[in-house]
Amino acid sequence: MAGNNQLNNGDWVQGRSRDGELIHGYIETVSANREIVKVNVVESDNEKAVGKSISIPSKWTEKLPDLEISNESHLLALIDLALLSKDETWFMELSGKLESIKIHPKINIRKSEFLIPGNRIGKLDLNR
Repeated sequence: MAGNNQLNNGDWVQGRSRDGELIHGYIETVSANREIVKVNVVESDNEKAVGKSISIPSKWTEKLPDLEISNESHLLALIDLALLSKDETWFMELSGKLESIKIHPKINIRKSEFLIPGNRIGKLDLNR
C-alpha cells in the first residue's frame, strides 16, 4: 500500500493488518509521529476483525476518496450514525448538508414524465 502522511481521524482507509488481512475502515486515532494509525475495521476478509480496532503502520494503509453524499436518505442514515457515535462535529456537518439539500433541491425528473404517448414524428412525411 502506498503510504499517506496526510491521514487524519475519521478518514476512511483500506489496507492490510499485521497478519496480512485485507481491512476497510476508518481511522480513530493517528500517532503523534503519524507512523501508526488505529483503524476501526468495518470490513475484512477475516470476519473476526470486523468491529474491532487495530493499530497498524500508516504506510500499510491507503486513504479512500471522500464521497459526496447528496441523497437525503443516505444523509439521514449518516446523521443517525453520527448521533450513535456522539460525534457532534460530524452531526453538524451532515445536518448542514441536509438543510442545503432541502433549500436547493436538484430537479429530479424522469424522462418518462416528458414523453408524449404515441410517435407523432413518425406520422410526418419528410419526403415532401
